[in-house]
Amino acid sequence: MTNIDWKKKKNLTMLADFYEFTMANGYFENGMKDKIAYFDMFFRSIPDDGGFAIMAGVEQLIGYLKHLCFSNEDIEYFRSKNMFSEEFLEYLLDFEFQCDVWAIPEGTPIFPGEPIVIVRGPLIQAQIIETMVLLTINHQSLIATKSNRIVRAAQGRPVMEFGSRRAQGYEGAILGARAAYIGGAVGTACTIVDRDFSIPALGTMAHSWIQIFPTELEAFRAYARLYPDNCVLLVDTYNVLKSGVPNAIKVFEEEVVPRGFRPKGIRIDSGDIAYLSKEARKMLDDAGFHDCQIVASSSLDEYVIRDLLNQDAQIDSFGVGERLITARSEPVFGGVYKLTAIEENGEIIPKIKVSENVGKITTPGFKQLYRLYDRTTNKAIADVITLHDEEIDDTKPYEIFHPLFTWKRKTLNNFYAKKLLVKIFDKGECIYESPPVSEIRDYCKEQIDTLWDEVKRFEYPHEYFVDLSKPLWDIKDKLLKEHK
Repeated sequence: MTNIDWKKKKNLTMLADFYEFTMANGYFENGMKDKIAYFDMFFRSIPDDGGFAIMAGVEQLIGYLKHLCFSNEDIEYFRSKNMFSEEFLEYLLDFEFQCDVWAIPEGTPIFPGEPIVIVRGPLIQAQIIETMVLLTINHQSLIATKSNRIVRAAQGRPVMEFGSRRAQGYEGAILGARAAYIGGAVGTACTIVDRDFSIPALGTMAHSWIQIFPTELEAFRAYARLYPDNCVLLVDTYNVLKSGVPNAIKVFEEEVVPRGFRPKGIRIDSGDIAYLSKEARKMLDDAGFHDCQIVASSSLDEYVIRDLLNQDAQIDSFGVGERLITARSEPVFGGVYKLTAIEENGEIIPKIKVSENVGKITTPGFKQLYRLYDRTTNKAIADVITLHDEEIDDTKPYEIFHPLFTWKRKTLNNFYAKKLLVKIFDKGECIYESPPVSEIRDYCKEQIDTLWDEVKRFEYPHEYFVDLSKPLWDIKDKLLKEHK
């Protein structure tokens, strides 16, 4: 089944900050509707003080851009505001997207300051898509990043996304589950995500199933008779060790094994999960169910999971809900969208935003992004932001330097360079086909494996270097000196 195009479900062209339209009208009235502008999306810091983030949301961005249009109702709305010229409204009614767009492929580790989306095209068009570019990439990159932290904490144990009911809205649940899968989750509790993205829907029962029957044992029996080949029983409705696990064992012995199956597992959703899992493991093993897995849920995140495993909790897989789907510990991915250049008579004129806050100074110009890898280990060494037409010759030594502390330099040998930005739109026409989400997930795992373990630490990770090429640094330095 092909992935659903969410843009077709709702026209999102009007999902924009109002100032994008007031500025667009101003550009039009000042004769700048055809001026070519360049915008970069980048982010300034990694959520949870992590070592890297994960790019996600490109497929949904493509769906949005492919169907940009303004309806008669949209035009009437603008007319009712008494702020927009009739000529501008006619322009919107005949709107046709004509921009070039580049993006880093989904699943790629990304770092602060580097362009992850670049838009080049008519100023009005590049401006009015700002909000949707940001919210689409920000949301899914945030959840993919959080998911991967949780998956890495689980040390190879499967992580299931269980957060639909706690997500910020229905698309937060659906696209959040997609992003969680990219980050490494094995599946989701959200059924529609399986239907539309072929991401496995997983789950067993709620406590209400147990409560609706006269006894816990009868509830377990009824479920086992229906699903003997996939029997996972929720054992914490009343008392995990006194009734839940003993009743599960009894049902496994009397309802599952006689039908020729083995029990799949039990789930613990409350209490001291480390202690309960160890005791439950002993009980299951003593009953001959060494292959019966223990699933843990209940307000988990990467830190709780890491602590559970450090306490030798006997858990085989995790169901993670609200702290994943909302990235609760840091629920904002701070991507921004800034003008970096314009064209005058075919010449690219770099533009810079200057601030007393060094972190808010932008990098000007039309750019490309390279990742440099060690040829011996295939580990990523550093990223280099260059001018768009620059080529890094990886057959020769290459000097990198810190973009702020320029005396910190290193000459690389025996490396290879890979361009990261891929063109997805050419003059408004989509020229890129998003891979299936399962392939994105596999690619994500492969790319994270190219990072050194020090970059993947949860606390005080090694800073991965994002440098500027010498020609790009010269342009930035020149503009900074001009704006002193």
